[in-house]
Parts: sequence; structure tokens; C-alpha cells
Amino acid sequence: MTTTGKIIIRLTADPKDFTVCALMMSKTDPWITLEMNYEQCLKAFEGNCKEIYVVETEDDISGFVILQTCGTFSGYIQTICIDEAHRGKGFGKKLLKFCEERIHKFSPNVFICVSSFNKGAIKLYYEFGFKPIGELENFVKEGFNELLLRKTVGPRVGYKAPL
Repeated sequence: MTTTGKIIIRLTADPKDFTVCALMMSKTDPWITLEMNYEQCLKAFEGNCKEIYVVETEDDISGFVILQTCGTFSGYIQTICIDEAHRGKGFGKKLLKFCEERIHKFSPNVFICVSSFNKGAIKLYYEFGFKPIGELENFVKEGFNELLLRKTVGPRVGYKAPL
């Protein structure tokens, strides 16, 4: 568990947390625009090599992140979501900083995809130092593109995690 200001970021494997997070996802963009329902959002929590962290404020889950921790794109922020009621309060920035610190323990690269129509998230990620490295056409849904972004401190070969 990590305390960050007014929020607590904690690792979870609790299916009850996943249901709360999937519901949060399904009720907000970009998932609404991409027409991803609750069941589809819940599938995001399945699979190997994932670390799932929830953001809590006063015992309520106000956001979460799913990290991929192995494979070619180890260090991939698969999903990040802040509940609409908590947006604009700096929680997204704190969660991104947490993700970067966690990922740099095993990878020099932090990757994230963002829907090309999600202008607010794109602005945040660019301000945070992410750079575009590609565009995935029709990746999640026909007619919508995802931008693949990367923030790096160096190449994988020879990378030594900070102590």
C-alpha cells in the first residue's frame, strides 16, 4: 500500500474491486464512445503478468490502473481510469507518477495507448513526458484509432533499475 497525499494506492487481486472498477470504466469515456459494456470492461482484469492498483479516498475507490509487467511491452499501462467525480483534482497525475516509479523498478520504458479522440488524456500524457511512437488504426473499434505513447529513460539492454 502506498500513501500519496489524500489518496491511497494499493495493490489488489480482489474480484469485488474489479467489479467496482469495471463499472467505473463502463460509465465513462473513452469506453462509452468505444461501446465497451461492463462485461467487456471486466475482462480487462483477466490474464497473466498484471498488477492492478486501486486509488482510494475515504474508503471509496476513486480510480485504478492495470499494469502489464512482463513481455515485450512490460511497463505498459493497459488501463487507467479516474472516476469522473474525482477528475481535475490531480489524482491522474499522482497515479501516473506512481506507475512510472513502479515500472522503472523493472523497465526503462513506460508505454500507454490513448484513444485519438481523448484530447484531455492526450494533453495530460504529453505534459507528463510521453512521446508518440505510433498509431493503431481501428485497434479497439472500427473507425477509432489508438495512439501508442512511450516515456523512456533508456534502452532495455543494460538497464539497471534504481535502488
